[in-house]
Amino acid sequence: MLSLLVIQGPDAGKRFALPKDVPQLLGRSSEALPMTDTTVSRRHAELTPDGDTWFIRDLKSQNGTWINGVQIRERIRLEPGDQIRVGATVLLFGPDAVGNGPAVTITEDGEQQTEVEARMHSGDTGYSAEAAAEHLRVIYQLTALTARLANKRELLEAVMELVFKEFKPERGVIMIPGETPDADMVPGVIKYRDPPKTEDDARIHVSRTILGVAMNGEGVLSSNAMTDPRFAMGDSVQRYQIRSAICSPITFGEQRFGAIYIDSSSVNHAFTEEQLALLNAVGQHTGLALANADEHLMRMNNERLAAIGETVASLSHSIKNILQGLRGGADVVEIGLDKGDLAIARNGWGILRRNLDRIVGLTMNMLAFGRKLQLNLELTRINTIAEECAQLAEPTCQEKNIALIIDADPEMPPIAVDPGLIHQALMNLLMNAVEAVEKDTGAVTIRVAFHEARPLMDPKRPSATTPPHVEIRVIDNGPGIPQDKLAWIFEPFNTTKGIRGTGLGLAVTKRIIYEHRGRIRVESKPNQGSVFRVLLPADLDAQIDPSATANDKPAMKSMFPGG
Repeated sequence: MLSLLVIQGPDAGKRFALPKDVPQLLGRSSEALPMTDTTVSRRHAELTPDGDTWFIRDLKSQNGTWINGVQIRERIRLEPGDQIRVGATVLLFGPDAVGNGPAVTITEDGEQQTEVEARMHSGDTGYSAEAAAEHLRVIYQLTALTARLANKRELLEAVMELVFKEFKPERGVIMIPGETPDADMVPGVIKYRDPPKTEDDARIHVSRTILGVAMNGEGVLSSNAMTDPRFAMGDSVQRYQIRSAICSPITFGEQRFGAIYIDSSSVNHAFTEEQLALLNAVGQHTGLALANADEHLMRMNNERLAAIGETVASLSHSIKNILQGLRGGADVVEIGLDKGDLAIARNGWGILRRNLDRIVGLTMNMLAFGRKLQLNLELTRINTIAEECAQLAEPTCQEKNIALIIDADPEMPPIAVDPGLIHQALMNLLMNAVEAVEKDTGAVTIRVAFHEARPLMDPKRPSATTPPHVEIRVIDNGPGIPQDKLAWIFEPFNTTKGIRGTGLGLAVTKRIIYEHRGRIRVESKPNQGSVFRVLLPADLDAQIDPSATANDKPAMKSMFPGG
């Protein structure tokens, strides 16, 4: 049975069994594995089995979850010998038969005696003409896999798989720097050709001296120390059974990302200088891939910070305007109360109510914009949603003395949508239209119709059809949208309302419609009003599995020809 052994932290020495097919929670909550480490979150990380394979994911913990010294950002697979750090606790993952210590040990000079047969800078080739073509093939495979992998963990695992395929060692480990500059290196990926049968088989001993040479940019080929008469009495050499080993740096320029170490105890399999040169090249290409991954992550973080700054600035501006409206309405109410004039107080209350509605709308749009939408599909009559939205907009329409018309097909069948999200989207469109029209002369129409499937009548696609769908039109006779702004009105934080808008309403509406595999279009001309046209597929329940998880859900595409 697999288990978690606490090798560092307040619960050191405690072992937690991992029953087959039973997910486990790491944390301090009552349903988690019992841990006393106060630096661990209540729900810190989750381990889930899939047959004989276990996966781990962080649950947005305060201090993060680390595997072999690397913080994880997504769900990853665990391998025997992996070290999991949560808070101040380090747990060793693996079978009970594997010993109670770490799978990789960095040995001092006096503990392990090894003959260094060759040292080679990572830039040197050392290739013979005969080996050049074979080495080129390996580098081509490595380049192909590093080009498609951005996750560091997956990248290192793929590199180790390639190394085992080409070098055929018995054991291998990729050592990476610890979390602090003064910390020892830690194993990033560990791999065995055959499952270890004993504790000694499972534990890999890496010479600190050889590792230090590799981190200075040189690859090291160590010979079979047991055949050297000077080491005939070396008990440690006999115990470690090191016959032949290569340790190559993972570098890019002046950056040192770690080292690849492989060894074999087979007398018939001694590594060569050509293999040392090849593993050095593998280390260089791996370093380049890791540097690219770091640069990509840094660029993403910079873009994310810039987007956060833009979002905060835009929202702060909108919130400030709403607060000013609330303060102005409160002042008018206070004046009316001081004078005992209810007419003045009612005017102030109208200002307060409008700004409270703006706060509600802003909050709902922020929630929809900032989280991943999960559709809760129900058979819903779109007519009912349109009527509910009209009732909510009625007070504003009466205040502006504008006409609000509902034109809906009474025979329309219900369709599968998320009623809450569609209500929010339609409410955004309706309130935009109400705010756009002029007082006393404005008119807003919500038109809802059902369309059966019909041929598209496109000579280039004679078999194409338009699926059955519901069409919602929100029509106003306002001033229209300037042509130079039509292209970006659905972009976040772009608004045509000046200080009255947040720039989130239409962005959220588009996202909701597209999550339903529908589409939204706008038609507008200066001084001729605007028409927002929404198409929702009527057979959505046959296209989306409501029980699918977010990870299983495919990318949303429009069901309508043309996207």
